[in-house]
Amino acid sequence: MAAFLPAAGFAQAYPAKPVRVVIPFPPGGAIDWTARVVTAKMAEQMGAQFIVDNRPGAGGSIAAELVSKAPADGYTLMQGTASNAITTALNPKAPDFGREFAPIGLLGSSIFILVVHPSVPVKSVKALVAFARARPGQLEFASAGNGTTNHLTMELFKSMTGVDIIHVPYKGGAPAMVDQIAGRVALGFSNTTVSAPHIKSGRLVPLGVSGARRSAAVPDLPTVAEAGVPGFDASTWYGLVAPAATPAAIIERLNLELNRALKAPDVREKYAADGIDPGGGTPQDFGLLIRTDIAKWSKVIKAAGIRPE
Repeated sequence: MAAFLPAAGFAQAYPAKPVRVVIPFPPGGAIDWTARVVTAKMAEQMGAQFIVDNRPGAGGSIAAELVSKAPADGYTLMQGTASNAITTALNPKAPDFGREFAPIGLLGSSIFILVVHPSVPVKSVKALVAFARARPGQLEFASAGNGTTNHLTMELFKSMTGVDIIHVPYKGGAPAMVDQIAGRVALGFSNTTVSAPHIKSGRLVPLGVSGARRSAAVPDLPTVAEAGVPGFDASTWYGLVAPAATPAAIIERLNLELNRALKAPDVREKYAADGIDPGGGTPQDFGLLIRTDIAKWSKVIKAAGIRPE
């Protein structure tokens, strides 16, 4: 049986059946796309089948609960995101993302673009702040769900600018974008992948990027910090994890294949086109990032008085 094989033999025998990759958000968003690109390349490299299973809701907690209780045999993985780190900080009843999962590796990271509907008469971050301050509680912003990274990014923005904007959570970035385009919500921090086509078409107006540096995907767009909120810095990340007790040999094999996939020219080209910086590194590197983010967002949650749904 595989359980009695030496570590090297165990890893070589894996996978002997399809591997399920649970994604905590709906199809069509940046999170879903980021995982599909890399797992498709990993499947090609390993001569295996990776099946994507979208399980949206509760800021990633529904997917996390499912995967944390799955057999730790390498056949159920999850695409973790910064939202899972936030949920751990936000909800003590949710699976602890720093303890109940084995990190495999970082897929990539990206910034958000602060976008407004054209009906909002502003063209800059400073103008938005002034407009919102004059209308406390009258503007609404969309997010991919309560406790998700773009939700907390806006909470950080609110705390640093003193504006009062109402949160409207959705079950994923794609449905949130539908309502932003329709003008049912005024603004939001959106992934580059999701918002770029609508910026080009004029259906959304970009004001700034959330990271500390400008994005290669939109080099002419200033950072929010440059545009009027000094010190503002927020981004998101995506990575693969497995149930905590998954054998080290399987984690190492998956990490090896993940790093190979991220070096593939076609994967890097697709990521670059949508403003995603490829990840990579060791499972330990990714584990440190997870723990650091849990601590970072815990402070924002406490300051904003955010409670789980």
